[in-house]
Amino acid sequence: MIVRLSEVEIWSVYVSTPLNMTLVFTNIIIQMINKFIANVNLYICLQIITSEQLITSKSKSINRKSKMAGNSFGELFRITTFGESHGEAIGVVIDGCPPNLEIDESFIQTELNRRKPGQSNITTQRKEDDSLKIISGVFEGKTTGTPLTIIIENKDQKPKDYSHLADKFRPSHGDYTYHKKYGNRDHRGGGRASARETASRVAAGAIAKLLLRKENISIQAYVSQIGDISVNKDYLELDLPSTETNDVRCPDSDVANKMIELIKDVRKAGDTVGGLINCIIKNCPIGFGEPVFDKLHADLAKAQLSINAAKGFEYGSGFGGVKMKGSEHNDLFYNDDGNIKTKTNYSGGIQAGISNGEDIYFRVAFKPVATIMKDQPTVDVDGNEVTLKGKGRHDPCVVPRAVPIVEAMSALVLADHYLRWKAIG
Repeated sequence: MIVRLSEVEIWSVYVSTPLNMTLVFTNIIIQMINKFIANVNLYICLQIITSEQLITSKSKSINRKSKMAGNSFGELFRITTFGESHGEAIGVVIDGCPPNLEIDESFIQTELNRRKPGQSNITTQRKEDDSLKIISGVFEGKTTGTPLTIIIENKDQKPKDYSHLADKFRPSHGDYTYHKKYGNRDHRGGGRASARETASRVAAGAIAKLLLRKENISIQAYVSQIGDISVNKDYLELDLPSTETNDVRCPDSDVANKMIELIKDVRKAGDTVGGLINCIIKNCPIGFGEPVFDKLHADLAKAQLSINAAKGFEYGSGFGGVKMKGSEHNDLFYNDDGNIKTKTNYSGGIQAGISNGEDIYFRVAFKPVATIMKDQPTVDVDGNEVTLKGKGRHDPCVVPRAVPIVEAMSALVLADHYLRWKAIG
């Protein structure tokens, strides 16, 4: 007789002995461990794939941003500039300007006139009237709170003057870095890298100045040094309103005349020269500035160093403070009929990144203009060593025209921090 046992019966017989039972459960545990390891490996693989996709996605995002970023400035009072040196026009979009601000177009135009080219015989001879045109954001003379757009047409652009630069890199310009970063560049006067772009900033800065008038905040910059000729006086000893009475924008007339002669001599030699601009901000309320990364002096530094040819920034005692002891450098407080003030102002009106009510003062260093009227050795886009002929219309010294730009960038920073300050009551 043949006896057939079911799988359950066979299993029962098999596991009926202690040894076989141990082997069975050991096998089950091993299978469970293998499944666990397989699941872990699968999880790790999925994580790696997801991470690679994320990295790839971020890389693409960063790559896209690298081609578009850097044209905007500010958080609440935010500007975006556009246009190239020898394109049809340049301009700016201001986003975040509060509504019902009265717009004085004549004031904005006056600010632009202070920066425009061809204003004296020590500047570039390019002729631009820099007439502004507001195309949005203003109704019946007041801001609407919507994006405010200003356009300035380029009327004296001469792109053919720069045809010799199409395949050559100018020393100390942005030609090489733009070429390597983007693979395409506008060689007509530097395109976006041209100081022509700063007219847009001055227009936006004028709007910011109108906003700051509500707090009676004033901004005054002046030229304190050209080459090795400098003003050896504290700003408190100078007649700052006289800054605009001479071509070099220096409030010391005797020193100004020497600066002008130096610039003329440098121009005749086909060369250029740099200098320093000092800036003083008065009546800034206590509380402008956001710790820790948006400190007021940090934002001012970023703003100023974004200006073409700017090479250095210092505020308050600056680098000179390293020569002092703490007992000398500390600004001691005192009570002035209910108003807390400091006996000195080595802090430059800013402590812990926040304005303290004292004058804010700083200075910005500008290098000599990179374009000179002399032949220079360089390389072309193929790496061949060539000679660059110096020609075109350029400033022998950018410093006098940079004064309103320094003021404008200061106003943009203060306007942004003013709105933040107002937001917290």
